[in-house]
Amino acid sequence: MKKFCLHHALFIWMLAIPFTFPTLTLADSRYIDLTHPFDQSTIYWPTSRPFQLDEVHKGKTESGFWYEANNFSAAEHGGTPIDAPAHFAKGRWRVDEIPLSRLIAPGVLLDVSHKAEGHPDYLISEQDFLEWEKIHGKIPEGVIVLVRTGWERFWPDKRKYLGSDKPGDTAHLHFPGFGADAARFLSQKRKVAAVGLDTASLDFGQSTTFPAHQIFGEANVSGLENLQSLAELPAKGFRIIALPMKIGGGSGAPLRIVAEIE
Repeated sequence: MKKFCLHHALFIWMLAIPFTFPTLTLADSRYIDLTHPFDQSTIYWPTSRPFQLDEVHKGKTESGFWYEANNFSAAEHGGTPIDAPAHFAKGRWRVDEIPLSRLIAPGVLLDVSHKAEGHPDYLISEQDFLEWEKIHGKIPEGVIVLVRTGWERFWPDKRKYLGSDKPGDTAHLHFPGFGADAARFLSQKRKVAAVGLDTASLDFGQSTTFPAHQIFGEANVSGLENLQSLAELPAKGFRIIALPMKIGGGSGAPLRIVAEIE
């Protein structure tokens, strides 16, 4: 009986203590939006359906309240998208199958904008990453690797950004991309979670066989394309949160990607 009374008294005492939820603050972090808006100026692959927004209603209803609604349509790959591994590799992850651990992870940034300046067909190489590692250390397994080529400065001018502004024209595209050696290095030797860059494709514009897509896809490494604001990121010390529209069976999807810098 005494034991019961003691426990009962302890329970009453605990109820009397004011309970407060822990305070969550973002004051110690800074967030950089790496995503281009989706609108009529958004750049898509020359053979893809562009973004279209159709107004359903915008204004006051007969009942007097405000109401806005739209329909939208677009290709999977355009704007700032994710390329699921299945885009170029049979049997690999589709958009809805990519683990969150491959989409939310520490990030590193390689800046080759000075090398790509004036070289629209620049190939990002394994040597570029080895030079980065001499300064910043070995690229850890499971990180998301981003590359800044400087091509963002041409957005949304299709002719300058892609090399051609003619619908359906894929023969005259010029922009930097990953070389096959860099794709093998990152996916096989460093086993990264995902890769991204500020151009329209993982492969450079003149590619016809898309080896970087194939190599990354086979290794289940997703691609994050048409990124912006990479100049605001440090070489390391940030986290990437890359959440695509979860399209069931999708080979790609519109992406909202942000960097969190502590």
